[in-house]
Amino acid sequence: MSRLREQYQNEIVDAMIKKFGYKNKMQVPKLFKVVINMGVGEAKENAKILEMAMKDMETIAGQKPVMTKAKNSVANFKIREGMPIGCKVTLRGEKMYEFVDRLVNLALPRVRDFRGVNPNAFDGRGNYALGIKEQLIFPEIEYDKIDKIRGMDIIFVTTAKTDEEARELLTQFNMPFAK
Repeated sequence: MSRLREQYQNEIVDAMIKKFGYKNKMQVPKLFKVVINMGVGEAKENAKILEMAMKDMETIAGQKPVMTKAKNSVANFKIREGMPIGCKVTLRGEKMYEFVDRLVNLALPRVRDFRGVNPNAFDGRGNYALGIKEQLIFPEIEYDKIDKIRGMDIIFVTTAKTDEEARELLTQFNMPFAK
């Protein structure tokens, strides 16, 4: 069992019950899943670029990504319906806690001029979205093997009903919110 999951089961649940006055442990919000999405716009010209992006994502997440295809055609972007344009990974359970632990304690502190993540990026239903500009902040990625710097979106899906509950849950996971 990962360190973060143990911490959730022991300390975080108690802290959340104390702060929000839940009557039952089952009312405490949980981290449900983490979705990592990488849009690769250049994939329409060269399929190899998407393969490299998928390889990077697999290294970061520890799980094989799924290729995402365009839902509809956009003439301005020269994209047709069904064209591969990115990849995504959905992490749950043990792998999710491991990824969050690595993201918070190893990757985010390596961002240049890092002052914390945006505390207002909640969607109103207790989910949090985080954008990363380069995949190099993850220690698993070797700088020499990178063909191009790519960003990604990381979405934390929680069972929280409000943004305040979700913010407190992520704060308990040591998410470095900007002041």
